[in-house]
Amino acid sequence: MERRKAREVKVGSVVIGGNADIPVQSMTNIPAHDFEGTVSQLLRLQKAGCDIARIAVPEESVAEVFSYAKNNGVTMPLVADIHFDYKIALAALKCGADKIRINPGNIGESRKVREVADACKAQGVPIRIGVNGGSLEKSLLEKYGSPTAEAIAESALTQADVLEGMGFSDIVVSIKSSDVTKMVKASEIVAANSTYPLHLGVTEAGDVYSGLVKNAAGIGSLLTHGIGDTIRVSLTADPVDEIRAGREILRAVGRWNRGGINIISCPTCGRTKVDLISLVGRLREAVADVDTKGKSLNVAVMGCVVNGPGEAREADFGVAGGDGFGVFFRRGVPEGRVEEADIVPTLLKYIDEFIET
Repeated sequence: MERRKAREVKVGSVVIGGNADIPVQSMTNIPAHDFEGTVSQLLRLQKAGCDIARIAVPEESVAEVFSYAKNNGVTMPLVADIHFDYKIALAALKCGADKIRINPGNIGESRKVREVADACKAQGVPIRIGVNGGSLEKSLLEKYGSPTAEAIAESALTQADVLEGMGFSDIVVSIKSSDVTKMVKASEIVAANSTYPLHLGVTEAGDVYSGLVKNAAGIGSLLTHGIGDTIRVSLTADPVDEIRAGREILRAVGRWNRGGINIISCPTCGRTKVDLISLVGRLREAVADVDTKGKSLNVAVMGCVVNGPGEAREADFGVAGGDGFGVFFRRGVPEGRVEEADIVPTLLKYIDEFIET
């Protein structure tokens, strides 16, 4: 599916929209006043491959977390998440925030929104309009009766018009709902009626299991139809899990162009004679943060002789399980067998050799 043509918006060194790669985002869950804890988490996210990170800034006094982070090893762009008080946004800008996330509807008077827009424009910092189904304007709830997809989309487009009317157009639109179908439909409406780059995500989605399922359904559906320019997989979990999940969604729909390891594994059945679930779990954990230097490789870990040899032959490296052992394939050529205990170490050895050659 051809990708929707969205205008380009630059957030620090990262481009959102146009033909740029789709950045994966996350958000810290350490209180911003804990500078050291926040930076520690940002560095973990950065190491995991996070492209852009957002920090909730509840008061002016903690805005300096942005300058502190940048002076202590954080190089990825940082977004200030602002609600209600426009002065917090102004403080975050002075301290080096690369993007401001606001909901113009809850900032208050027009002059306050204008002051934020003017300050962002002067510094070349974009604004992300964040609309959430759980916090829509009362007027729209009265008009539609509930936070429908149409209400969410109208809120986003109206708020974008407010900024455009103030001479500000460096805008990213984020439409979120805990309802997958509403999020998808609202995003489709905004995509059809604007050229703003869209930030995709299902909010309040749940833990790693349910949250990943909902986000994969919502984000994946839109991406396969060419809609979406940056994503966050919101999870009630360690933010690093959001980065790994985001990469997997992009890889699954063919939108990941930055290398990495794709693990192919079967669901297991009564024919399986090795502990495949444990093997795949250990392998995934071992390669979770491996830098493949931009290279892509498929690794097949299969449980039996029915589909195992075929999948293993088609992958860059693969193993087909036998009774307590595995038969290895490299580039389609069988290379002998190893005992079950040596399957993961052997795969890791092959992966290291691939990356270094």
